[in-house]
Amino acid sequence: MVTGKTPTGRLDRLLANLGYGSRREVQALVAAGLVLLDGQILLKADMHLPLAAKLSDRISIDGVPLDPPPPLSLIMHKPLGVVCSHREPGRSVYTLLPPRWGRRNPAISTVGRLDKETSGLLLLTDDGSLLHRIISPKANISKRYLVTLEQPMRGDEGAIFASGNMLIEGESKPLLPAELQVIEPRQSWLTITEGRYHQVRRMFEATGNHVVALHRDRVGTLDLPNDLGVGKYRLLTSDELRMVMGLV
Repeated sequence: MVTGKTPTGRLDRLLANLGYGSRREVQALVAAGLVLLDGQILLKADMHLPLAAKLSDRISIDGVPLDPPPPLSLIMHKPLGVVCSHREPGRSVYTLLPPRWGRRNPAISTVGRLDKETSGLLLLTDDGSLLHRIISPKANISKRYLVTLEQPMRGDEGAIFASGNMLIEGESKPLLPAELQVIEPRQSWLTITEGRYHQVRRMFEATGNHVVALHRDRVGTLDLPNDLGVGKYRLLTSDELRMVMGLV
């Protein structure tokens, strides 16, 4: 069987793209003897390295393991009070990541958004193809939210949400069927397969109610890990990515 060769890349370009500094700053790191491969000091910033998946396990910068190279996918427990865009006012989820990650190329982006007052499971990636596969309407990936309401539910919300005929203000296309699981009169789980602007809040507004707290705990079949604290993040495993896509 013929297999492709592992691609290679220049050390200084690799480190610059991972946000460790400009090409000149990276060259200074190398010249200072701070970049090690398998415990050995690297002497040439322009040397070519195989860009294998385990490279981050082999290289250290000033004694710290190399940041994961692309493609990078993360799961985060988004806290309340932070936004998912660089353009929105206020503190963003990107400030929860290492500062140099803001200089990575390709850039890290959130996979969809949770508004400022919504907490829970948030995905981030620098893999544009993966991002579009997840957010594409054709993917039909479900998202589950814990919804707390200002007033008790009327009792007909579940049928309305499941009908596939519901229209919300400002929309001309009906929403796809959604599943409501009532926990108590003012609290429920809501599972949707779309990602329209403030969709969950607008769905309940259309029934005359107001969402006072919103938390996403599941995307696809991937649940927010119990051991992932608020504001914390970690790398997604390949199995977890499959769960996001609903393949597990």
